[in-house]
Amino acid sequence: MEDAVRAIRARDVRRPRVGVVLGSGLGALAGALTEGTSFPYDAIPGMPPATVPGHAGRLVIGTVAGTPCAALQGRAHFYEGYGMGEVTFGVRLLRALGVQTLILTNASGGLNPEFHPGDLMLIRDHIFLPGMAGVHPLRGANDERLGPRFPAMVGAYDPALRHIAHGVAAGLSFALREGVYVMVSGPSYETSAELRFLRAAGADAVGMSTCPEAVAARHAGMRLLGISLIANLALADQPEVLTHETVVDASQKSAAAMAALLAGVIPLL
Repeated sequence: MEDAVRAIRARDVRRPRVGVVLGSGLGALAGALTEGTSFPYDAIPGMPPATVPGHAGRLVIGTVAGTPCAALQGRAHFYEGYGMGEVTFGVRLLRALGVQTLILTNASGGLNPEFHPGDLMLIRDHIFLPGMAGVHPLRGANDERLGPRFPAMVGAYDPALRHIAHGVAAGLSFALREGVYVMVSGPSYETSAELRFLRAAGADAVGMSTCPEAVAARHAGMRLLGISLIANLALADQPEVLTHETVVDASQKSAAAMAALLAGVIPLL
């Protein structure tokens, strides 16, 4: 981590206050940062490369309406074979660079039948299925320099930040959904029986990321806002045969709404 920070500080000494992790098909949003300095992941010591299509694999440091900001243009996923320490390295790096508030974005499947493809959902809470089963980013010896042994996750997704996002969305004349996000490990998409199970458990959207990063962010004391783009409907009674390309295409079509929301929210954080 110290080597990674030194490599970045050698080219850009700014201390970003807000960090953004950009999910599948949403990487172009990094273009909203002005005065940006770009770092490919392979130039950052310890940073795992992003191997999934739709994840460019760059850290960009710049400003949004005068607010110093850093964006991870793509993430590492557990299903790629990475351990949870590697999956969360980027979030911990953002904290080490100075980030105090983190925005996590993703593309997900909508479990709530009232949702529509293209909707944006604020994450109110999450169900971290791999973590509940023991595949957890805080498993093992705790380093007190990073955070406490037993961090609380109740209220992890800051209500005040969600209130700000709702206000910005209203000013842009579109409504934000709110709901519970559930993480499965992937990379296979869910069966109809699994979708029924996840919906019965109280989830409104399902994806293969975000929860480990949320845990690492709260462990490090960061405020957290989560935004999920509903790329498709994942309804047990109306099954859809998905491909990753379908999800990325749907995300890119709604990227403008996500970009406008982020551009409005970031200066208010």
